[in-house]
Amino acid sequence: MTDDRSVRDGGTLTVALNSDPDKLDPTLAQTLVGRTVFAGMCEKLYDIDQDGTVVPQLAASLPVTSADGLTVTFGVRPGAKFSDGTALDAGAVVTSLLRHRDLPGSARGTELAPVVTAEATGPLTVRLTLDHPYVPLTGVLADRAGMVMSPTALRKYGKDFTNHPSCVGPFRFAERVGGDRIVLRKDPNYYDADQVHLDSVVYKPIPDGNVRLANLRSGDLQVGDQMAPVDVRSALTEPKLQLFNSPSLGYQGIGLNVGNVKGLGQKPGRIDTPLARDVRVREAFELAIDRELLNKVVFQGMYEPACGPISPQSAIAPGIEPEDCPGRDVDRAKRLLEEAGVKTPVRIELKTSTTPEQGRVGQVLQAMVKEAGFELSLRPTEYATMLAETDAGDYDVFTSGWSGRLDPDGNVSNFLKTAGAMNAYGLGDPGIDKLIAEGRSVADPTRRTEVYAELTRRVQDAHALVYLYRQKNYVVAGKDVSGLHVYGDGLVRVRNAGYTR
Repeated sequence: MTDDRSVRDGGTLTVALNSDPDKLDPTLAQTLVGRTVFAGMCEKLYDIDQDGTVVPQLAASLPVTSADGLTVTFGVRPGAKFSDGTALDAGAVVTSLLRHRDLPGSARGTELAPVVTAEATGPLTVRLTLDHPYVPLTGVLADRAGMVMSPTALRKYGKDFTNHPSCVGPFRFAERVGGDRIVLRKDPNYYDADQVHLDSVVYKPIPDGNVRLANLRSGDLQVGDQMAPVDVRSALTEPKLQLFNSPSLGYQGIGLNVGNVKGLGQKPGRIDTPLARDVRVREAFELAIDRELLNKVVFQGMYEPACGPISPQSAIAPGIEPEDCPGRDVDRAKRLLEEAGVKTPVRIELKTSTTPEQGRVGQVLQAMVKEAGFELSLRPTEYATMLAETDAGDYDVFTSGWSGRLDPDGNVSNFLKTAGAMNAYGLGDPGIDKLIAEGRSVADPTRRTEVYAELTRRVQDAHALVYLYRQKNYVVAGKDVSGLHVYGDGLVRVRNAGYTR
């Protein structure tokens, strides 16, 4: 959804996020709130438009792929500069792509693993050589793997780049006060600076939706991101507020630790818990959950139940709709626990973020699974801390979500591939790995749809990541704010934002 009324120059826009972003380093970052901040300061080679179509951003045009699918070339936008004043060129693009692929701990490594070489064949021309045809590549370059960082800043700051990020964007990083604010200021070096109206953008983490809404009403905030349905309903009655919304490409669910013993990117190991040892215990846990009721109780029916990684809004959708999700079956869940020979109640700890909404999710799940023979304790954990702990394998179960990508590979490979860059579950299944590889290599849409339908079934059978619902992207803003863009990827784009005249 977009709003393009005439806007005046000047002013500061304060955007409330539902949590504090993690590292402001495109190579290492993992959070949606971080992507929202990056949208203001770190442009990508490609972006998506309001129709979900991939369009050039820092690239000069869409990529050209050789007949065998193994060579990809594209041009780089001329005349662009990083926020530190240095020039964007093909060499800078190559530096960033190789860093994304190779830096230890990179969350982009799986996405760019098919890239064998990246080279500048001219001042503004890049050529990539792949080890196999890689259909999702353009979509990958339309997200953080396509963000280009200043080589000068990378050399100067090294591992501390997160505290001194320098990219090409309408705004440049000014300061960060942990847990309180991230401040961006208009970048005079930006190639389209005359289209940027605001002087600055401030992002403030405010986990409590009620507090976000109260501050929107008072005018202390101008934009509230990821607003909960209960707050959206209240905001609809406010004459000074407006609502932006779009369908989600992502999912929300719960991740179960089935083999994460050494952290991300490592081969799965053995964990001696009932959940990890026996898939029947995990299936019983899922069968104890009523997705429809969870949606009604926590989200007032404003989200959609889900049971797979790929949204119906995806470019390639396997045709699994909310009505296809398995229903609750407490009796079968009890039988499975009996067959598994486990002592009941099965004690499990669920880590959730500290937002009131996620707290309610935990409480509803706690009540549901108790009837089947599980004792679920809740541990609310600050979001960045929860990410660090779950990445390291320090958990039983946690609330796991993803904002989504247009190409389905972006919703599966990092998370479900053995030793994937964001596979916090320790899932390792050669059959899933084979399907991921085929989905990446086959261009035929019909076959890709079949591949992702089969992959979804295998993931469902593993019960390591239990998909529960898909959010809608709800953003509430003051009525005097214009030029905001909110698309299916859930990002609040502030490049053209400002205040009405």
